[in-house]
Amino acid sequence: MSITKASSTTDIEKIASIAHGIRHRVLEHTVKNNGGYLSQACSSAEILACLYTNLVNLKALAAPLEPRDFVNVPSKNFTDYVTGAEFHGEKGPDLDRLFISPAHYALVIYAALIETGRLTEKSLEKFNKDGTTVEMIGAEHSPGFETTTGSLAQAISQAGGVALARKLRGETGKTWIFMSDGEFQEGQTWEALSAISFHKLNNVRVIVDVNRNQVDGPMEKVMSIEPLIDRIKNFGWDVEKIDGNDINQILKACSTGYDKPKAILGYTDPAKGIEILKDRPDALHYVRFASPFEKIKYNNFLKAWK
Repeated sequence: MSITKASSTTDIEKIASIAHGIRHRVLEHTVKNNGGYLSQACSSAEILACLYTNLVNLKALAAPLEPRDFVNVPSKNFTDYVTGAEFHGEKGPDLDRLFISPAHYALVIYAALIETGRLTEKSLEKFNKDGTTVEMIGAEHSPGFETTTGSLAQAISQAGGVALARKLRGETGKTWIFMSDGEFQEGQTWEALSAISFHKLNNVRVIVDVNRNQVDGPMEKVMSIEPLIDRIKNFGWDVEKIDGNDINQILKACSTGYDKPKAILGYTDPAKGIEILKDRPDALHYVRFASPFEKIKYNNFLKAWK
């Protein structure tokens, strides 16, 4: 899909519909399988919907692709592999590249790809099954993933290298990185920020889902990263702080800034759209139902949700 210069009411409605679809699919999958990365869908749905529609200049696909079966991991003895970037369409010097950094967002990424017509409708039936690339934790062969990115924070380094190569080649396409805020507890993130700034890679755009939660609980209790905007600015970046669930703010923030690498910090609600998640505020990273009654509660919410 090509990037648009302005956003009409129709654009906003389309993006909102896709964000709703992402949440609905992930909730449906979570209820069916008694677990899932549900809060990540709540927090990042608008960001991902914006990326895959109006922001990242990706090649359109003729039709949604089927996920491949798993064959092997890349190595010197196995070079005939295809990465999950095929779901982003063919590469080109004027096209953008999108790197998905938090691999545990895989279920949410698959839902976004389905909602935007890049992944086939029934692909989630293969989720976390033996022999499939639709993995629970995304890897370089998983739909939408170009590289293996875990441990957290590896993608920004990988994408920085790609962006540098593209600049040296004179390519005009941008390199985008979707990140989670927990990655700013990792030293590699700050090394990458420094290197990208040093090489003046103004073709880099980072957008962060700042949902302020991680596997051990609220980030402020585990290890605070604030004031994040000031810390990133000190590395020579253009940084903007926005409401990451507000489509207009996302689109506006991503349409400005051309002289430096830019980071957009989208502060989000990990229970957005599924407010019953607020009943378990310290257990949001992965939702596994504590009892049959809790599962019934979520199933009833799903049935009533249009």
